[in-house]
Amino acid sequence: MSRAGEAHEGNHRTGQKRRHIRGGARSDRIRASTLFSLLTPARIDLLDTLRRAGPCSVYALAKTAGRNYSNVHADVVRLIDLGLVERLEDETVYVPFNEIDIRLPLAQAA
Repeated sequence: MSRAGEAHEGNHRTGQKRRHIRGGARSDRIRASTLFSLLTPARIDLLDTLRRAGPCSVYALAKTAGRNYSNVHADVVRLIDLGLVERLEDETVYVPFNEIDIRLPLAQAA
């Protein structure tokens, strides 16, 4: 994950890989508003489509998703930056997680 965010992989009780993303006000975490603006509905759908499809090229992903290649490419680059998608040596991309947990701690009451 980039310096601006905090994320870690965890194993669910079933041994499945899970991604945890923490949002908060501290500068070393992704701000909640930034996180929610980056994980748009289209990108969440793309994650789901890619997870179901398995490793594939960005072009094949765009065809499967029924979306414009340029837009899918831009979304994949952003998802790679967030650590939610990985690229293999043969340039195919994939989602290495079965689920993604987003945790948003709220401020303490005064």
